[in-house]
Amino acid sequence: MLDDAEPPALIHGDLWAGNVFWTPAAAGEVQEVQSVLIDPAAHAGHRETDIALLHLFGFPQLGEVVSGYQSQHPLRQGWQERIPLHQFLCLAAHWLLFGAGYRGPTLSAAGTVLRR
Repeated sequence: MLDDAEPPALIHGDLWAGNVFWTPAAAGEVQEVQSVLIDPAAHAGHRETDIALLHLFGFPQLGEVVSGYQSQHPLRQGWQERIPLHQFLCLAAHWLLFGAGYRGPTLSAAGTVLRR
């Protein structure tokens, strides 16, 4: 499923809306904001993982983030279908840590991965 020639990338590792702060741009800049990422679990991994984690809990500016990402370093075709693969470990950890509310999503992601 991840048989690609892409080398590991430095990823945030815990990228969700709560770990992204939006700040006003510096004085004189035209109506722009800057994002600041906090609380990283940085490691070398597949770059689709951070995008998949942004999808997991919802992210208000997700379309713009993905579009910007795609304009700079396009994701490999079919990346949307691999989202559950990249979400599985996070979901399993949440099931263990926070309870059965994560059971359904974890099993759904596992089923998707197994069917691939």
